[in-house]
Amino acid sequence: MESKTFVVTCIQCPQGCTIEVKKIGDDYEVSGNNCKRGKEYAIQEITNPLRSITTTVRTVFDDFPRLSVKTDSEVPLKDIFLYMNEINDITVTERLKPGDTVKSGLRETDTNLIATSDMTPIVE
Repeated sequence: MESKTFVVTCIQCPQGCTIEVKKIGDDYEVSGNNCKRGKEYAIQEITNPLRSITTTVRTVFDDFPRLSVKTDSEVPLKDIFLYMNEINDITVTERLKPGDTVKSGLRETDTNLIATSDMTPIVE
């Protein structure tokens, strides 16, 4: 039976365990993790890695030309550029606060894009 070995640095907690994953047929042998989350993360990372997207979008406001945003869930790493193509077409036309939804259902999924900055104008 053929086996492959992968090494992953876990990011689930501050320990940063170096985890070795051996794929033997359809099974995984995991070592080096100090917790259950590390094992789950390592298998996820080699089978279908996921990432959050943090970026900015355009706005129509001269005093706030870019708004920082993030996805409210992780997306498949292999699809990041597809998500970014959609995000790059967004222009915000109303003042938003952190947590406000910029766009619902990115790529027709349950993933939403939310604001992470406060666009309330500063009054002096």
